[in-house]
Order: sequence, then structure tokens, then C-alpha cells
Amino acid sequence: MSDRERGGRLGRAALKRSEILLNYLSKIMTDQDIWTVLLALGLAAAVSFASTPLVKALSVKVGAVDVPKDARRMHDHPIPRMGGLAIFFGFVAAMLLMVPLDTERKGMLLGAVIIVVLGIFDDIYALPAKPKFLVQIIAALIAVLAGNRIEVLSNPNIFSPNPYWELGVLSVPFTVIWIVAITNAVNLIDGLDGLACGVSTISAATMLVIALLVSERDVAVIMAALAGACMGFLPYNFNPAKIFMGDTGATFLGFIMATMSVEGMFKQYTIISFVVPFLMLGLPIFDVCFAVVRRVSHGQSPMKPDRGHVHHRLIDMGFSQKQAVGVLYVISAILGLSAVVLTAGGAEKAMIFLLAMAAAALIAWRVFLTGPGHDKPEEAEPSAPPEGSEPSAREEKGEDERG
Repeated sequence: MSDRERGGRLGRAALKRSEILLNYLSKIMTDQDIWTVLLALGLAAAVSFASTPLVKALSVKVGAVDVPKDARRMHDHPIPRMGGLAIFFGFVAAMLLMVPLDTERKGMLLGAVIIVVLGIFDDIYALPAKPKFLVQIIAALIAVLAGNRIEVLSNPNIFSPNPYWELGVLSVPFTVIWIVAITNAVNLIDGLDGLACGVSTISAATMLVIALLVSERDVAVIMAALAGACMGFLPYNFNPAKIFMGDTGATFLGFIMATMSVEGMFKQYTIISFVVPFLMLGLPIFDVCFAVVRRVSHGQSPMKPDRGHVHHRLIDMGFSQKQAVGVLYVISAILGLSAVVLTAGGAEKAMIFLLAMAAAALIAWRVFLTGPGHDKPEEAEPSAPPEGSEPSAREEKGEDERG
């Protein structure tokens, strides 16, 4: 085959792929569901963005202010911390206008209202852990009894003759545990400016894409509302943060994502339905599991706060807040994209994608974070001052130059 014929064949193949892509994009842009999703996202973002300054003023007025008082805090001055109320306003406004409310959605919203009210009181008065945990169980139970429950699980053992597990009466406690665990998992990673809100945005966007792939229109619109509400709040929450979302926002985001994962993911009768929620919410799930094991192994209560979370470890490794948040965003995005590939292309493609992304992340780590530019310079020997020169003010005080 001559070079001209080979080039012509490659050109025709490229043209055909371009036509397929254009037809696919045209189909997407003419799909009414896409415009509904974008409208929900934009509405939630606008309401959240517009209401955040008002919520900030309200937080200061009622005393919902985070004052740095221990080593876990990454800020050095008081910051209002009830910003999750703006996220709640944006989400509810979009959902009430764009999504029909059946019994399951009403139960989810009622449980979410309880979570938000609990978060407001906690941001103002710093409530003890056990009463908060009890109220979270009640809120989860309301959502579960309204129909948001995991009744069937796909068996992860592909060699088993029984492909599904019927939970029966265990569906209620199993789902309550899932919702409460994810609610607290998102709250636990809320330790750096923009971290929990950004990770929640990525997780919600992942669930949005998957819902569109499996034709779950209402789930997609709800996730668009959640992602939009987070995006409207993020400009105020990026480092240096003007306001924190506090327990009001972190627990609300965890509650909604946990409940919607039950409705949108676990009800599919495939092995994918078992894995996808764990990939979408992989970062907070890993962090909460690691935190529980760490605390229990040290003889502490699983609810005892400490400075051992993954974001704290990145800061202790020398990352700035922005760098640490960026690293965790990338990890969350890789897990989210793996969940999308798993849903659209099957387990083999998802595994290949996940391994490729892990290899790319490792190479980036080696090149950009441990390369020559990041080597710690050797400390030079202090040179003696010239004879006759006056000692500096620091030397007069006898202070150590290294603090």
C-alpha cells in the first residue's frame, strides 16, 4: 500500500470518527434532559452564591464562628462557619422547582432538614458527639422508612451461584449505617479550605454523569442541584476562606449523597452497583475507615477528633493548603472517572483506566514533588560577622535563627 493510499484511508477514518462525535454532541445538545440538568445546576449555583454573604453576616451575628484553638485548625483568625446554609438554600430552591416530589424525595428532604438544623446548633454551640450521632440516626431512619433503602446487593463474589443478596429485614439497619457513615465521612474531611466542598462537587458530578448514562433523569437533576449549590459556595470557601460551611454543610452534603447513592446506584442489579458508590465516595470512605482504625488501635473513641486525617498528613509532609487540596481533588477525580468508566465500559476498562491514572499520578509525584527542585537545601554554616561590625537585633536577644 502506498503512502498516499494509507494517508487517504487514515483521513477517511478520522473524518468518520469526527462525524460520529459531532452527531453524538448534537444529540446531547438537543436532549431536553441535558438542558434541565444545566438549568438546575445554574439555579442552585446562583442562589447559593447570592445567599452566602447573607449567611456569613448571620453566622457572625449568632456566634457561629470558628476560633482557632488547637493544632487541628489550619487558620489563624476567627472565620464564620455556618456557610452550609447557603448550600442548602441553593439545593432546595433548585430541587423544589425542578424535581417532582414523591414519598422517597420528601423523606430525604425531611431528613436533610433535620441534619441542617442539627448542624446549625452544632456550629453555634459545639454539641457533644453522642447526641449528634443519635439525631443523625433519626434523620437517616426517616429517609429509609420513606423508601430510600438498599434491599438487594449484588454479590461481589463472581464465582458464587447466587448473584444477589436479598437483605430482607436487614435492609433498614444496613441503609441507616450507610447513610450515617457517609454523612460523617464527608464531615471528617472538612479540614482545609475548599476541600470537603470541592470533593463533594466532584462526587456529585460523578453521580450526575452516571445517572445520565443509566437514564435516571430525576437523580441527575438532583445531583446537578447539589453540584451547583457547592459551586456557588466555593468562591467564598477557597483558600484563604472567607467562610466555612461547617457541620451544617458537611453533614448535609454527606447525607444527600448517601441517600441519592441508595436511590441511584444500589438499586441496579449488577456488580457495578456494588462498586460504583465506593468509587464515587472513595476519598471520604477511606479517610473515615482509616480514622476509626487509628483511633480504636490507640484505645480512643472512634469519635475523638485528632490530627491524623489524610489532609493533615499532606500538610505535615510540607504541602501548602492549596497543594494538599489540589492533590485530594485529583485523587477524587480519578476515582470518579473510574466509576464513570466502570458504568459505561465495564469492569475491565475501568481497571485499566484506574491503573493508568495511578501510574500517571505516581510519575507526577516523582517528577514534580520529589524532583531536584523540591530537595531541601543544605543549611549553610553561619558565617562570622566581620570584625568591628555591630550584632543584629536578633543576635542581641540571643534568639535561635530556626525559631
